[in-house]
Amino acid sequence: MSQQKFIDRKEELEMLGYDYSRDGSALFIIYGRRRVGKTELINQFIGKNGIYFLSTDEGDIQNIKDFQKVISNFLNDESINNGVYKDFYSFFYMLINNISFKDYVSNKKLIIGIDEFPYLIEGNKSIPSVFQKIYDLLLKDMNIMLILSGSSITMMENNVLSYKSPLYGRRSGQIKLKPLKFRYVKEFINYNFTDLCKIYFILGGIPEYLLKMDNKLTFDENILHNIINKNSTLYNEAEFLLRTELRETRNYMLILRSIAGGYRTVGEINSYTNMDKSMVSKYIDILLSLELISYEIPFGETEKFRKRLYYINDNYLKFWFRYILPNRTGIENSNYSEVARKIENDFSQFGGEQFEYLMRELIMDGILGRTFTTVSRWWGKVGNNTGKNVEEIDIVAYSDTRNEILFAECKWTNKKVSYKIIEELIRKSKWLLNKYNNSKVTYAVFSKSGFDFNSDILEKNIIAMDLNGIENALYR
Repeated sequence: MSQQKFIDRKEELEMLGYDYSRDGSALFIIYGRRRVGKTELINQFIGKNGIYFLSTDEGDIQNIKDFQKVISNFLNDESINNGVYKDFYSFFYMLINNISFKDYVSNKKLIIGIDEFPYLIEGNKSIPSVFQKIYDLLLKDMNIMLILSGSSITMMENNVLSYKSPLYGRRSGQIKLKPLKFRYVKEFINYNFTDLCKIYFILGGIPEYLLKMDNKLTFDENILHNIINKNSTLYNEAEFLLRTELRETRNYMLILRSIAGGYRTVGEINSYTNMDKSMVSKYIDILLSLELISYEIPFGETEKFRKRLYYINDNYLKFWFRYILPNRTGIENSNYSEVARKIENDFSQFGGEQFEYLMRELIMDGILGRTFTTVSRWWGKVGNNTGKNVEEIDIVAYSDTRNEILFAECKWTNKKVSYKIIEELIRKSKWLLNKYNNSKVTYAVFSKSGFDFNSDILEKNIIAMDLNGIENALYR
């Protein structure tokens, strides 16, 4: 399903436009996870200045036939449809000698966008070499911009972008397309700010997923009808996404399920999965390289810190492995209401975790009127504490240019936050401040339900923001 809206992507369009405006040919690479909006970006950029072609897994001959039709229609030249070509090089050789093609590129740069390029590679492993030859010998000195795009991050990085790829060194630009930022979720669904946060918690900034939500339904109704329904597209989407990237999908799913269930260290994941520790480490490294997971270390620690905590990057995958996969039996038996109740009963905890990650994103993006160099979490033992209990601070951010350190707590509860939370935050921060004793210090508390004290009593370096305040700061 193609997108029905095109939101933001100004920076990406500027990059593409710059490449297009330069003299001579260009080879631009676009890649990113499924449903992130690559196709819409390409089509938005191309407009009437070129052709868009979607590759399939039907092999070279069928793809070339379909390609012929697309170019024939664009140039209004039926002669391009004549002939049968067994390889892409022969086809492009014919094309550059076609009169209609020559006339077009002599007056205007032609954009040729080939989407899902990995399908061509799957059908013919020599495709990267073939397109290297096409670009070097046929297109390099022509008024053409060739865009190659794909959803398989592994194949695009290994077969198109890597040093070992025949196409290495030829690209004039590249974009790894990321999900949309939280601020744009409201462009897809007409919810109040609280429910916009909740939608982002479970779907992130993936345009195609956000378009699945029905504006006429409440948040809970959308979960019931469009996510935990066995007939909905989002019900099985996680498996499709993982199969795009990975072999041995079962083992990766087991690791992701363990992380979603709160088993976040290598030792915990190893115990949960009952896999060999070396295999767990191997799978984790691959998931890290694909940016499906990341890890946390306490603020101020070096990369040598061993007890790092892993978390799932993608909001939809995080939700799916926490709620959909463990409840599949109930969903397959159409016990949707029962599964929905389980989600509702646990969602405050899930929302609390997601609220922390959201506020880190917003702080990094400058919601406090300034940006920070690093934003992370901190945990550890304070002072002479030799027990098992550790202290935690939800967010610690630092700006090396301003020498400012920020300590923040995030509360996604239905209760108003008391001033005691600020006092506790100040107490916990003192241990870290021993290392940053010359820094400017700011404290912040972000609350879903507001505060039971008047903000007028706060000192200048203490910030208290409820969802209304966050919304106003985000869209000011």
